[in-house]
Amino acid sequence: MVGRGVVSTGDGRVRGVPQIPEKIHELTVGQLAARSGAAVSALHFYESKGLISSRRTSGNQRRYSRDTLRRVAFIRAAQRVGIPLATIREALAELPEERTPTREDWAHLSEAWRSELDERIKQLNRLRDHLTDCIGCGCLSLDACVLSNPDDAFGERRTGSRLMVERRALG
Repeated sequence: MVGRGVVSTGDGRVRGVPQIPEKIHELTVGQLAARSGAAVSALHFYESKGLISSRRTSGNQRRYSRDTLRRVAFIRAAQRVGIPLATIREALAELPEERTPTREDWAHLSEAWRSELDERIKQLNRLRDHLTDCIGCGCLSLDACVLSNPDDAFGERRTGSRLMVERRALG
């Protein structure tokens, strides 16, 4: 994908994005950050959460295999559509280590996420449609507020936007 300020050279390369020679099989964290567009801190975070892995050199520097580039692209694409990191980690765990996720992998995993995304879209549409009611109210204390009391779960027993913890009588 060619973004703003980045120009394709016509031979498969992109001007402004560092090229990594084919003979290099491992990347430094800086090279991985430059090629993937992810911040170094994000890469360290992904690694701490078990989404990507590296080996350490004798000088204790991280080295990432080339397939990590595709894994980072996979992680970032999934994050853009709202998939939680824990779910992404579970999906990546299904793939063999040291193998670049393929188009088929993405299709299989994204299909599993489709119903979850459809449900979230439905919820967001419902919230958007009822937002005017709450703005009109101004205090979020409608008897059946759809934002603070979705599906009016406690409407039978109390009103308002706050749910109070019921206290049991000590006996």
